[in-house]
Amino acid sequence: MAWATAGGHNLASITRHKLRFGIRSKMILIACLLFTLPWFGYNYVLEMEKLLRQGQEQTLIGTTRAVATALNERPNLFSAQASFLRSVEKGRDLYAYELSTPITLDGELNDWADYDGQLLDYGSDYIQFSRLPYNSNTLTFRHVVGKYDGYLYAAFDVTDPRLVYRRKDSSRVDRNDHLIIGMTSPKGEFHRYAIAPYESGWINAWQIVDDGDTTIPLSQDHLVLESKIHGFWRATDKGYNVELRIPLDMLGNKLGFAFYDVNSRTNRDIDTIIGTSNTSRANKLGTILVPSPEIEQILKGIGHTSSRIWVIDRHQRVLAQTGNIQQSNGVWSSSVKYGDNNDSWWAKLEESVLHPLYYRYLLSEPQPFHDDLKDAAKVDGVHIIQALKGRGYSYWRQSDDGKAVILAAAYPIWLDNKVMGAVVAEESTVGIQTLKNRAMEKLLNAMLAIIIVGTLTLFLFASKISGRIRRLRDEAEQAIDSQGRICQAITPLKQHDEIGDLSRSMADMVNRLGQYNHYLENLSSRLSHELRTPVAVVRSSLENLSMHNLDAESERYIDRAQEGVQRLSTILSSMTEATRIEQSLQSADKETFPFNELVEGCMHGYQLAYPEQAFSVKTTKTMIHGAPDHLAQLLDKLIANSVDFSESGTPVEVTLSKLQRTAFLTIRNTGPLLPDEMAGQLLNSMVSVREQENKGKPHLGLGLYIARLITEFHEGRITITNRQDKRGVEVIIALPCQGEE
Repeated sequence: MAWATAGGHNLASITRHKLRFGIRSKMILIACLLFTLPWFGYNYVLEMEKLLRQGQEQTLIGTTRAVATALNERPNLFSAQASFLRSVEKGRDLYAYELSTPITLDGELNDWADYDGQLLDYGSDYIQFSRLPYNSNTLTFRHVVGKYDGYLYAAFDVTDPRLVYRRKDSSRVDRNDHLIIGMTSPKGEFHRYAIAPYESGWINAWQIVDDGDTTIPLSQDHLVLESKIHGFWRATDKGYNVELRIPLDMLGNKLGFAFYDVNSRTNRDIDTIIGTSNTSRANKLGTILVPSPEIEQILKGIGHTSSRIWVIDRHQRVLAQTGNIQQSNGVWSSSVKYGDNNDSWWAKLEESVLHPLYYRYLLSEPQPFHDDLKDAAKVDGVHIIQALKGRGYSYWRQSDDGKAVILAAAYPIWLDNKVMGAVVAEESTVGIQTLKNRAMEKLLNAMLAIIIVGTLTLFLFASKISGRIRRLRDEAEQAIDSQGRICQAITPLKQHDEIGDLSRSMADMVNRLGQYNHYLENLSSRLSHELRTPVAVVRSSLENLSMHNLDAESERYIDRAQEGVQRLSTILSSMTEATRIEQSLQSADKETFPFNELVEGCMHGYQLAYPEQAFSVKTTKTMIHGAPDHLAQLLDKLIANSVDFSESGTPVEVTLSKLQRTAFLTIRNTGPLLPDEMAGQLLNSMVSVREQENKGKPHLGLGLYIARLITEFHEGRITITNRQDKRGVEVIIALPCQGEE
């Protein structure tokens, strides 16, 4: 590495280790700001979802208000449904669930599997009579009632370890396990019915004719067959099951069931009576709430299919229900438009790549959810409490499994300025979620296209700009060489933008620098040419003056003037030497010769020219294609420079070696080191580090400059640097060499 360019290369090495952050990188960074667009779009869609939810909330409240308006001031819809009771008692006041299918009367209770959670347990809290202290292992039962197509169905799962059937030869029905049904007719008449089978199988009810006296024995004389009420009695491992069917046209608004347990087959006394209510009198019966067909007809007439709607009484019991929450997606579900099937490449890309990514990281598809209120007999919630207080209210809740959000709204039903019930409507947010997902898909697709196109456009734009700047940089680097000379001009760009203006400015600047450098390069020859005439006049005048008889003092001044003229002549000769060499190099002829013989021959001459300086020479046979005279002149300059800076008693080491097709001539001396501030300047014209102690021998620093010119003429390179052991300086000349002949 050349000493003159060592500092520049070190700086370049440091620059390479720094993080480069070019225009394209900056443009890509700016393009990253485009990724904020999906974030803004995502938040916009979320805000849109909030507005849609608010709209859904207002719409659902409006739905409940409309239904409640259709039910206001209609007492016949509530009087028969026990809605005027001040309170209801669980287990005593019964609720008939709306059945989806008819019940097969077989005593198996399989048809009641969907309503297993609604079966109520009857035990010690529902004892009507017990002859002995009650034991829960004697008699308990589970019970539920339902309604389907004009019939009331009842199911009983009775636990009775000692089942006692009616004797076939007995006229009494109360000397065995039996069931008493008490109810009122639609006209308010009180009737009681007894069921006492002889064995497992089909059963019919017998109406009890007792004229209000419940103390008389229940014999066949007091029973009348009621063919409309029938069912099935089936014995089980733990007791027995009973299924009944009662026509709704026989039933009023009060109903009760009571099981009479007989454990002894000998005395057949009644040990325990457990029932839903006391069946002995009408005023002791519990109520039965059957979903109102009239209200159901009103709901169907309104035709609200996008919501699940309940009508409840003031005890929060369901009078009617329509709709399914799984399909109750709200009015927004109808706003989701699906386009026709598209077989384009973009549609396939969306379906196979983009949408799976969206739904994995950003979106979620609506999932089927579970809701326990599907067959609820009683509903509650803050919205219902507020509605029963006379205020419409809406409420958001999670589904039981947390997979969906359900909006519920309630509005009061008025009768004579009193709240008799409420209309409750529920919708899921599946419609809004689906609409949000579709909007998010379209938004993300558009944002992705914008980001890709925008990033690609910015990258291409930055690449074009950076390419133009790099070309301008390369031209600027090639315009001036390491010695500061103008090598070639910069081609101005034609574009009328900032880079074009910069290129034209730099081209004009390089042109002006070239003119100035040309002026400086010719300055020495011009000065030497212009000064030679006055110097010759002064010299001739001094010679003429010295021919006259002068005193000693005058001769001394004339001698000093002649020394100055001689020194000035030497300076002029040195100034023109470089110019002459440049001109001679242009016309010099090259030949192939053994460079090692030239070096050895010159070194013999230097030994005679510098008798007090020791030399060490090592050469290798090397063939060079060049000008021998100029290479000898190159050696003259370098040896003279090394001798001047060598310490006394130390040799100047000259080594000629060859590596592949390059010859290396190394000249080393022991002496002062090169100063750091002179890095990159010693090979320039009129640069010297000499202290100029010898005033009679001027040094203009042209020797190394001439050596550089000769080296470059031979397509080589010259470097000057401090030795690795820091004991002196070494000069390395690399020249292309020829193969051995």
